[in-house]
Amino acid sequence: MNASSIARDVASGKVSAQEVLSRHLGSIRVSEPQVGAFIRVMETEAMAMAKAVDEKRRQGARLGRLAGVPVALKDNLQVSGVETTCGSRILQGHVAAYDAAVVKRLKSEDAVLLGKTNMDEFAMGSSTENSSFHPTKNPWNLGCVPGGSSGGSAAAVTCGMASLALGSDTGGSIRQPAAFCGLVGLKPSYGRVSRYGLVAFASSLDQIGPLSRTTEDAALALSILAGPDAQDSTCSKKSVPDYSAVLGQGVKGLRVGLPKEYFLPGLDAEVEGSVRGAVEVLRQLGAEICEVSLPHTRYAVAAYYILAPAEASSNLARYDGVRYGRRSPSARNLEELYELSRGEGFGPEVKRRILLGTYVLSAGYCDAYYNRASRVRGLIRQDFKEVFKKVDLLATPTAPTAAFRLGEKSSDPVSMYLSDVFTIPSSMAGNASLSIPCGVNRAGLPIGLQLIADDFQEQTLLRAASAFEKAKPFPRPEKFSS
Repeated sequence: MNASSIARDVASGKVSAQEVLSRHLGSIRVSEPQVGAFIRVMETEAMAMAKAVDEKRRQGARLGRLAGVPVALKDNLQVSGVETTCGSRILQGHVAAYDAAVVKRLKSEDAVLLGKTNMDEFAMGSSTENSSFHPTKNPWNLGCVPGGSSGGSAAAVTCGMASLALGSDTGGSIRQPAAFCGLVGLKPSYGRVSRYGLVAFASSLDQIGPLSRTTEDAALALSILAGPDAQDSTCSKKSVPDYSAVLGQGVKGLRVGLPKEYFLPGLDAEVEGSVRGAVEVLRQLGAEICEVSLPHTRYAVAAYYILAPAEASSNLARYDGVRYGRRSPSARNLEELYELSRGEGFGPEVKRRILLGTYVLSAGYCDAYYNRASRVRGLIRQDFKEVFKKVDLLATPTAPTAAFRLGEKSSDPVSMYLSDVFTIPSSMAGNASLSIPCGVNRAGLPIGLQLIADDFQEQTLLRAASAFEKAKPFPRPEKFSS
């Protein structure tokens, strides 16, 4: 069952929150040993939450919009009293002292928090192989990656271990796993959802959003997560529309642009065929389709891998073995404490990005790299602003390929980085973006269609995605394969 159906059934008394939780815990016992979606299952805490929901209903109190819905949380979201590691050894043993803003909102709507999901360390990766604990496998094919960095959240929802999950998206970390696992993955506009309590990777890019089986669930989740927050100065004060109200409106009259820069040699032929087929479905449903151009797209990946590591280098400087996190037992002085704690605590990809970020911010190089990349980012954002004067939505592939094999790109960082080539531009611009499954390849792996809208136009994304979903329902994986 999807999250919306569970909430309705729990509220009506058709099923209890404890029964729903027991079914999901049963799924975890069966699937988790093969998939590895979780770092930590919060069984005791979840059962207490489910009991509280059932007691609330018994007393006749009003239930929240996610009553009894088991929700999984990416392990970079703080939950008070629960260890938060960000998939890194350097944060092992760090127990959160407070709830993230989104966690507070889930709790206020009677969600049942199921556990913390696996992720690429500090959200740096595209395959969930960079976790310090274990890789996560794709439920569609256990020999393939689920995408990253929110791969644990995607895998948990795909095989029924959770009904809904939250991830974070800096350059594609919600949308790419959604594409690889056949889910709806929504990256809200920058500032639409509070980042308070999200462990920072790149503060000007990070955004929290849902991974779900349906657009109905994505709309419900965003309605709860979105809105102003005084504890996050970057969070927008704009009012939150009723995202669920637009789901039945269809796409008739919407103008959908196909950016020519996203359909170039190197794009997998099966991916291109599925995406163009999906666009044809939108045309048949009444959307107007036209070709558009985003000329600075070609510079997006290069600029991103200057700006994001620079921000990461700054954000990760706080992990020094002094205040919290791992402290090396071998250090004999302060300098060794810094070197050994960070050297032992951070994995190879995180070290790579810290080194890159520190370099581009260093004296003599900041103008040549960081400042120039910042100007390129402005040009990319301007491209989107201009194109959204002509169209309501953009339709593109979410990723250039379907899920790749475990280990296939581990030794080639540049190839791994290019997995996000189609998601990075809208992250740089701060636009709302969504991935929805639009087909499977010959190997039986899902393919994702990315829809991009202007700032704070998530309702347009959800309207189009819902219409497509109804016209072309997507199957669930029936059993694991390898």
